[in-house]
Amino acid sequence: MRQRSLVILTSVLTTGALTLTACGSRDNSKSSSDSSGTTVTIGVDAPLTGDLSALGLGIKNSADLAVKTANKTKAVDGVTFKLVAKDDQAQASSGQQNASALVADKSVLGVVGPLNSSVAQSMQKVFDDAKLVEVSPANTSPDLTQGANWQTTKVRQFKSYFRTATTDAIQGPFAAEYVYNTAKKKKVFVIDDKKTYGAGLAATFTEEFKKLGGTVVGTQHINPDTKDFSSVATQVKNSGAEAVYYGGEYPQAGPLSKQIKAAGANIPLAGGDGIFDPAFIKLAGTNSTGDLATSVGAPVETLDSAKKFVADYKAAGYSEQYGAYGGYSYDSAWAIIQAVKSVVDANNGKLPSDARAKVTAAMQNVSFDGVTGKVSFDEFGDATNKQLTVYAVKNGAWAAVKSGTFTG
Repeated sequence: MRQRSLVILTSVLTTGALTLTACGSRDNSKSSSDSSGTTVTIGVDAPLTGDLSALGLGIKNSADLAVKTANKTKAVDGVTFKLVAKDDQAQASSGQQNASALVADKSVLGVVGPLNSSVAQSMQKVFDDAKLVEVSPANTSPDLTQGANWQTTKVRQFKSYFRTATTDAIQGPFAAEYVYNTAKKKKVFVIDDKKTYGAGLAATFTEEFKKLGGTVVGTQHINPDTKDFSSVATQVKNSGAEAVYYGGEYPQAGPLSKQIKAAGANIPLAGGDGIFDPAFIKLAGTNSTGDLATSVGAPVETLDSAKKFVADYKAAGYSEQYGAYGGYSYDSAWAIIQAVKSVVDANNGKLPSDARAKVTAAMQNVSFDGVTGKVSFDEFGDATNKQLTVYAVKNGAWAAVKSGTFTG
């Protein structure tokens, strides 16, 4: 989906693979102390204010926790990491300005973010031209890594762009499989917000749902700047749909679900990771029971690999929840930290003059056991972890109902 944080790093990368544990203590006794006094800034770009701030603040805090952990455990001997957070308000123009500002700061060696795929599109070339690595914990649009024609011809777009979240090439079909085979809904009305993430997700859902034998009884696009969806709610009611699939985010999905039910269509609304937040349930109201969302990975709370992250996040006293992308944000920041370590270790404990380019090159071979599981990247910069989870609203909260990968 989303827009993500920008990470600023000042260190050196190696092209060799790394196998490290993301939250555990590390033995850096072999690292040179020649980089003593070096400060590496990790920048975060995310919506820190506005409708999507619940997700953005979780991203920022989780990256901040990674920075604090790296400094506490001396993850890179002689290097102190620093975090700088920038607010893009989920707007592409703001994201591009933030990207330019981060590039201008020569201490920046990596970027965590953004949240929104549409914002990522405005930032990718800026970072790539500067050879500044970017790792998103939330972008899911396939074309960011594989190009507009990814369904037929996959071509890597930018060597500086990576992500720890899986893509809508898998998420949409995974949702379709659940809606058709498990929820037993054969007629669906598909709606999207016309943005990169929403439209793309709705398209991959639709293709797989039809392939399975389902019928799309209607389609519609909404204006994400409005909250009055009475017209489309009436269309859904009159279509005979057994479910609605929405490609977009929770600020619109919540009111849309509420108004569809109010129109007399007591059917579930399903969506992707963009609606997977407690804020959706608050906006959708008490009748949201049974609504569905997919999200990347398995529930963090159920992962043995995430126990330390969850405990450390709570102990750090952040006022906001880590949210849907917390674990992925920590892992994105940690990937940059490990790339820096690789570069520094390969250069006798010093940052080279071309640190940005070397960190970007080193990221391709970063591999470690992270909060969300094994973290590594394929030839397109996509996460090798393809796991997803379906959640349903039960008793006023999201509850996991199925985890796995899309089987095709």
